[in-house]
Amino acid sequence: MEKLSHVDERNQPTMVDVGHKTASDRVAHARTIVVFPADVAERFADGDIRTAKGPVFSTAIVAGVMAAKKTHELIPFCHPLGLTSCNIKIEMDAEQRAVIDCICKVHHRTGVEMEALTGASIAALTIYDMCKALSHDITIAETRLIAKSGGKKDFKRE
Repeated sequence: MEKLSHVDERNQPTMVDVGHKTASDRVAHARTIVVFPADVAERFADGDIRTAKGPVFSTAIVAGVMAAKKTHELIPFCHPLGLTSCNIKIEMDAEQRAVIDCICKVHHRTGVEMEALTGASIAALTIYDMCKALSHDITIAETRLIAKSGGKKDFKRE
């Protein structure tokens, strides 16, 4: 069984020492799905809706990028990273769900999976916040890593 990376030999929580690793280009892609009741989904027919708080998807993109940049402030053992790129795209799919894709890039000694997952998650929470007056039946259905490259091993979900 593989050892957990954030637990030391005394079974205590610890930040991983990446000082010995070589910096390389790292990329991570995360996706979150937001499910709407039909009457709310209809409002996104033109790609976005305006609310009293502003355009939903545009605001969610800004929030997701801001969150990705602050991941180390939210998750205790994440290293602070100077992202070279954070791109969030939000589109409605054929099932009328919002599909949020967050791709983060960095040249560093550690990966950016948590930044991509955080960006996608906060974008979804922002959508919920901006639409909750329309319905409390909005569901954030899943958040998952789609792919990562750079570092020890690459990963790509089929």
